[in-house]
Amino acid sequence: MSDSNTPEGPQPQQVNLQQVAQQFMAGLQRHSDMLAFNLASREAVQEAAYNKRVNAPRVMPAAPRHQNFEQMQAYARDLLVRQVIGDALNLAVTALNNAHFFLALIKATDASPKVDAESQKEAQESQRTFVQAQLDEKFNRLEKDYEIMCEMEDTIISLGFALQALMKQNGIVKPEQVDDQGELAFDFKIVELQGEPDAEGRQPGKLVDQRKVFREGEAIVFSDVELQLVLVALASFADALFKSVANYARSFQNGN
Repeated sequence: MSDSNTPEGPQPQQVNLQQVAQQFMAGLQRHSDMLAFNLASREAVQEAAYNKRVNAPRVMPAAPRHQNFEQMQAYARDLLVRQVIGDALNLAVTALNNAHFFLALIKATDASPKVDAESQKEAQESQRTFVQAQLDEKFNRLEKDYEIMCEMEDTIISLGFALQALMKQNGIVKPEQVDDQGELAFDFKIVELQGEPDAEGRQPGKLVDQRKVFREGEAIVFSDVELQLVLVALASFADALFKSVANYARSFQNGN
């Protein structure tokens, strides 16, 4: 999904929050599957296979600059971390923008399922301002205009700081990226197994929080599983956000 999916035509349009949420989560699952595939591929690749592929064309663009297997492993891992965090941020912004458009429509129509031209224009004007806002300002606007507090907000903002450090500071945390406690923190959701497995090997579990903390001067390093947990955290954020939008609509319908 992208902002281009936001209705902007002159004709009134009906919108379906559940459909948008389902499409978003399906897209996020594809990102998660692709990450798992890339991580599995990285584990399986052998130096001989890499060298065979390198030499297959029998010529290189700049042979003296050729990187060996170990160098490419490190380089590919670094690119993967940047890609995952960058994609997660883009998806978070998309979720925020889509959620805001629904909130603006709900407010403009008093939660009516039908959107007239005037209400749509009002919502679109509000949406244009929101889309242009910085990430932290988006959260502030949701709280101020709709009294919506976003679960995982601090983690999403921390992802922005992490990407900044990875892109501009060789992954080293600087003072401007830590909070009042001197931390750049991420709250992940993990499954904590409980009890004993049943006859079919299934074991009950529940989601619990797990915190990852970096301090000033430290290098940002995520394990493979932690990279996957970035997307799990994003799923938790988006799920709570869309539920908050639905609750906001219900409050209008109930006359609150």
